[in-house]
Amino acid sequence: MSVSTTTTAGPAEAAEELRSLFRSGRLAAAYRDLPRLLKELSEDQLLPAGQLLSRIEVDEVLRAHPGQPTITIAVTGHGTLSSLVPALTVELARHGVLLRPFVGEFDSYVFDLADPGSALYAAAPALVACVLDAKVVFDEVPLPWTPADVARALDDKLRLIEQLAARFESDGRGTLLLNTLPLPYSFAAQLVDHRSRAVLGAVWREANARLLRLAERNQAVVVLDLDPLIAEGVPVSDPRMSVYAKAHLSTELLARYAREAAHLARGLLGRTKKVLVVDLDETLWGGILGEEGPDGIEVAGSYRGEAFRSFQRVVKQLTCQGVLLAAVSKNEAETVRQVLRDHPDMVLREDDFVRVVANWRPKSENIRELAQALNLNADSFVFIDDSPYERGLVSRELPEVAVIAVDGEPALHAARLLADGWFDTREVTEADRGRTEKYREELVRADFLHTFSSLDDYLRELEVTVRLAAVAERELPRVSQITLRTNQFNLTTRRLQQAEVRRLAQGPDTRVLAIHSADRFGDNGLVGVVFTRTVGERLHIDNFLLSCRVFSRGIEQACLAAVLRQAAGSGARAVVGTYRKSAKNGVVKDFYPRHGFTPVDRTALAEPGEAAGAVDDDDATEFFVHRLVDPPAVPDHISLTASFEGDAW
Repeated sequence: MSVSTTTTAGPAEAAEELRSLFRSGRLAAAYRDLPRLLKELSEDQLLPAGQLLSRIEVDEVLRAHPGQPTITIAVTGHGTLSSLVPALTVELARHGVLLRPFVGEFDSYVFDLADPGSALYAAAPALVACVLDAKVVFDEVPLPWTPADVARALDDKLRLIEQLAARFESDGRGTLLLNTLPLPYSFAAQLVDHRSRAVLGAVWREANARLLRLAERNQAVVVLDLDPLIAEGVPVSDPRMSVYAKAHLSTELLARYAREAAHLARGLLGRTKKVLVVDLDETLWGGILGEEGPDGIEVAGSYRGEAFRSFQRVVKQLTCQGVLLAAVSKNEAETVRQVLRDHPDMVLREDDFVRVVANWRPKSENIRELAQALNLNADSFVFIDDSPYERGLVSRELPEVAVIAVDGEPALHAARLLADGWFDTREVTEADRGRTEKYREELVRADFLHTFSSLDDYLRELEVTVRLAAVAERELPRVSQITLRTNQFNLTTRRLQQAEVRRLAQGPDTRVLAIHSADRFGDNGLVGVVFTRTVGERLHIDNFLLSCRVFSRGIEQACLAAVLRQAAGSGARAVVGTYRKSAKNGVVKDFYPRHGFTPVDRTALAEPGEAAGAVDDDDATEFFVHRLVDPPAVPDHISLTASFEGDAW
């Protein structure tokens, strides 16, 4: 059931509509419509909206919308954190995600994280938000205290946090989110001499640096640096709430924390955006190219020109980290290319774009065709434009595209682009840095396809080579990223952090097989992964993933054939494949039946003495079995090498 909300005219109307839905008991039914409604609210209205949303039963929403993306987040830490759950709820709802919260007892973070049998671990959260503040240290110092006392307390607390993080990496299955400790002025001001204040500032910053570096050593940890948020004027604390309610971080700071945590959670669910589509006139440069010509647009040399140039630098920074950049503009194509090639002040050049589309067609049509050419869903796109008409058209025709509004003040373009962390990810890999070139090659392949009368002829001339091999340690970040970002050819959509991939790669009965491919146009790199597990005389394929860039070339059949033949050669009697339906992986629902597998009931898979959890008990999961009679062959047009035993790490 879905309830369509009416078009709102502004923040006040949107807030009233939200309250009306709540009062009438229709908020759960309208959950999928909430991102559009919440987009209308002002910053001050978001937390009250979150308080309403957090009162809805999660299961009520799921009954109305069974496929609703949901994430379990555990909240623990030091001090009162009551405003964090409503803030997380509304921030996730803005991005179409439902929060299933777990909240620890007051100041219970040590027990929650140290005991693998705690209720926090039992909740199996994908993300644990362990929120810390300065009082966690100052509660431990004597009176009177000196910077040296604070340094000792910081060291003790950091060693404890490092131990808790190690325990979580060992026994947890998600991501642990920590934060740097903001130092309120009220503590520094208690030292009357400036020399001591300087020493306190130094030891405090050194401790925060040590905390930030914890994420470099612990793959399960992300550390949120609160200093950039505070530098923007967000207050650290409210003295009254700190004393009376033990809420040592301000409501405003927790709201900003929740926004950053929601960006991280969105990435953990595979909902990170991949493509930035920019308008040109009055968005990437000042002026109208068709009217003023290449020499008349503003890119530098004036206040507005410098603002546009600064925005281009931000966009360039994003593209260097794997964000695909495309331009969609109502202009003459050759004039646009001339500017990108020859204008002396442009930061962005033609090679920075995966595609430049300049014509007079509706931009929604151009974006839709670009998505098809890149083999990406439209919900992977972010569109930024100064025209309310163009933004409205794209929002109406492609509601899954994130639309960013900019106006006549180019100095604010960058802030508006970055505000929602659309492209945030756990880690940037080497594959990310070369993504634009890989996708540009993919468009060349598409053009190459159009020169053939049959797909078979195209595939033979493409000269595809595939290497299937046990994952190497250096490949762990990329494999984890594939599980987090791949949605279409992802047979179970289970998201794995690096620590979880490592455990599977090192397990005695589990294998992680990386898929590499190349062809006449270049090396595609690591494009897929197969997770297998041996149970008695059966081999289970727990997941099979392949990048959308290399669909429909026979790579999946070649790798499946190799896995089946290796299983038969090692004495297995059957191979079990697992498929769990999601909103986006319907393209592979018949993957196993197409390759000789037959459906099997989960009860038929249980074996005496089989380890608990070996058979997935999720009702949404389907199982298929191959008896290893007549396994599929490697397609003739593919050259395959396979190695199932990796080097010791």
